[in-house]
Amino acid sequence: MNRTIISVIGKDHVGIMAGICNYLAAHNINILDVNQSISQGFFHMIMIVDATGSDREFSGVAGDLEELGKEMSVQIKVQREEIFDLMHKI
Repeated sequence: MNRTIISVIGKDHVGIMAGICNYLAAHNINILDVNQSISQGFFHMIMIVDATGSDREFSGVAGDLEELGKEMSVQIKVQREEIFDLMHKI
């Protein structure tokens, strides 16, 4: 399994989840878990996805999602699960 962590933060507006989910579906990336919240007008979401069946390499997906975030006025960061785990292990 090729698990990847996607985090999103920005001012809340219509279509954030839809835009990201549409991209993932178009590239055969399966959502395994999602947690999102809106606090005082700010949207925050973290997704765990499986990119095993993706038609794009990791760097392509990461670049595409960062660009999509700019278009939607949110910040999207994409990390491999093992890197995410190492960064948050003390």
